[in-house]
Amino acid sequence: MKTLDYLHLDASKVSNVVAALQQLLADYRVYYTNLRGFHWNITGHGFFILHSKFEEMYDDVAEKVDEIAERILMLGGTPANTFSEYLQQAHVKEVTGVPCGREAVEHVLDTVGVLIKQERELLALASEANDEGTVSLMSDYLKEQEKLVWMLVAWSQAECKK
Repeated sequence: MKTLDYLHLDASKVSNVVAALQQLLADYRVYYTNLRGFHWNITGHGFFILHSKFEEMYDDVAEKVDEIAERILMLGGTPANTFSEYLQQAHVKEVTGVPCGREAVEHVLDTVGVLIKQERELLALASEANDEGTVSLMSDYLKEQEKLVWMLVAWSQAECKK
């Protein structure tokens, strides 16, 4: 028997979920690399806060990448695992040479907006497929990211008043 038989999920319904998870995986991998770059290259007034925050964020994203890849495997797919595949598929674009905190935070907010949109769409697809595991995963991600957006917007507004 296949894993989906034990999970009582229909492979044809889950195929759309797997495809959406593959897209999300590609975007998370590019996001992870961008966060590493922000962490390494940040300079200026907000260095201490942002250097630590970006490290916290890329550690969190690394964990999510693993969870998404494992979810793809649980649903009978094979996760992409090369950066060339990720770059071909990703909506999130590589960012380089951003030492300015405000600019880096804007890139993070734009990326998280892309991820939130995808996760909401994935939530709907997973619901249609009765895939509660993916629904739960996306709900958890959304809750965390909504708080992150609120915090980064608050930080950005305070920085803009200077």
